[in-house]
Amino acid sequence: MIVWENFCARSDINATFCGVFDGHGPYGHNVSRKVRDALPLLLRAEWEAKLNSHQNSVHENGDAEGMSQFDNSVDDDGGDSMEVEVKEKFPEMHMPLKKSILKAFKLMDNELKLHATINCFCSGTTAVTLIMQGQDLIIGNVGDSRAVLANKRQWQCFDSREAARIQKFKGRVFALQDEPQVTRVWLPNSNSPGLAMARAFGDFCLKDFGLISIPDVYYHHITERDEFVILATDGVWDVLSNKEAVDIVASAPDCGIATRALVNCATRAWRLKYPAVQE
Repeated sequence: MIVWENFCARSDINATFCGVFDGHGPYGHNVSRKVRDALPLLLRAEWEAKLNSHQNSVHENGDAEGMSQFDNSVDDDGGDSMEVEVKEKFPEMHMPLKKSILKAFKLMDNELKLHATINCFCSGTTAVTLIMQGQDLIIGNVGDSRAVLANKRQWQCFDSREAARIQKFKGRVFALQDEPQVTRVWLPNSNSPGLAMARAFGDFCLKDFGLISIPDVYYHHITERDEFVILATDGVWDVLSNKEAVDIVASAPDCGIATRALVNCATRAWRLKYPAVQE
C-alpha cells in the first residue's frame, strides 16, 4: 500500500493519493512492486499536465465533447476493448483527473509490456487507487482488490458486461466446480490461466482475449453520513463481507488499530476457511 499526501504539486490543490496493489502469477510480486512505484508518478505527471493544458479546452468545448475526444484517443488501436463506463457524473473540475487516471493506467500497462526484466506474460497485478481532494473521492480500479465506502457502495471486479467483453474476444469465462462462486478468465483453447478478474495490469497472455487494464473510474462526494473507505485486496474480501469489514473498522478507536484488527480477522478467517492455503 502507498499513501502520498500533497499528491498534486500545485499549491491550490490539496490532494492525497492512496493505492493498494496485489500481484498474482509467478512474478506477480515484481509486477505489483513496479506498479506501486511507477503508477503514482505517471498519474501525478499526467494530472499536472492536463490541469495546465486541458482546463481551458474543457470549458470551451463542453464536458461531453471534451470527454468524447479524449476517450477516442486513449487507445491508438481503437476497438471495443477500451470501453469505459462512468457510474456517476463527474464534476467538470475533476475531468482532468479522470482523464489522467485513464491515461496513466494505459501508460503503466504499456511500460510493463516493454519491460526488459519483468515477465508479465502470465503474471500481473490488481490496482485500486483513491484520490481525495477536499470532500471528493475519485477511485480507479482494475482487478479484484476493492474500495468499500462504509455502508454506501462497493466497486466490483466482475459483472455480465465484463464477461460479455471477454467472450466477444474469444476468451472463456466460467467457474470451476470446486469453487462455483469464483468466476475466472481462460484462454480459448486451454484451461489456463484461470484469472479471477477481468481487468489487470500485465497478464499479456489474455490481453488479446478481452482482459483490459482500463480502470473503472468513479466519483463520490463525501457527506456527513460517510465515515471511511476501506482499500483492501482479496486477502480480505475472499473471507470477509463488506459489512464484516466495515463493522471491524468502525469498532476500532483509530486507523492503526483498525488496520491491525482487519488483518488479524482476515487471517483467522483464512485459517478457518482455507486451512491448507497460506495467504
